[in-house]
Amino acid sequence: MRDPLAEPSDLIRSVSRALRVLESVGRAPRGLTVKQIARRCDLTVATTYHLVRTLAYEGYVIRREDGTYVVGMEVADRYRELVAAFRGPPAVGEALRRAALESGYSHYLGRFVGGQVAITSVSEGLRSPYVEDLVPGFDEGAHATALGKALLATLGAEQRFRYLRDFGMRPFTPATLTSIEALEADLAAGERRGMHVELGQFRAGVACAAVLVAPEKELERRVVVACALPAGEMMNSARLVRAKLLAVARGVADGLVADA
Repeated sequence: MRDPLAEPSDLIRSVSRALRVLESVGRAPRGLTVKQIARRCDLTVATTYHLVRTLAYEGYVIRREDGTYVVGMEVADRYRELVAAFRGPPAVGEALRRAALESGYSHYLGRFVGGQVAITSVSEGLRSPYVEDLVPGFDEGAHATALGKALLATLGAEQRFRYLRDFGMRPFTPATLTSIEALEADLAAGERRGMHVELGQFRAGVACAAVLVAPEKELERRVVVACALPAGEMMNSARLVRAKLLAVARGVADGLVADA
């Protein structure tokens, strides 16, 4: 939800409207007609028609034979570019790939992007359950994933409270922590053990562990590395998981320093 109080004085409304149209089309996999887009975006049909034609010309939407519009391939190209930018230097990606290959567990890199927890790189492991939501992009379950917890733990209590108030604490499973008090206790335990953990809080039967790569004063320079594995394996080998994650974190830190 956009904050109307934060609207810039030099907002270009035609650009803003075009983005609203693109967002509406993107949320409708079956496609939308121009009239449907106009209603959803609170625009006139004439204005919507001009915006849609421009987006279609640029390749961001496609008109189908039935007259509905769906997102175009240019959106996929921008997503690939975003993922590449998120991934970081080659040495960091190689550290994740090597960890996934050696352990069999999927490994993830996370950081704050625009003040929001985001997954910025993923390397899939054959032994990890596939979780379709754990892909590069914003982590809407930061309170329920170890990656999100490790980043939230770097915030002050007041910052963390504001973050959770703004993004909520959705119950993904019956095990999800949905109160700030419970999460605070969990984060404190994670700091004591030197690794943040969740067991079935984001997906039943799946566990996740995460460690901070290096403490950083600047918010968006804070990076964490995480892995996902079957919950039973986490319960039996937490110390080994922590040791391996710390080793991966050192490799990621070296890659980031070398790139800088």
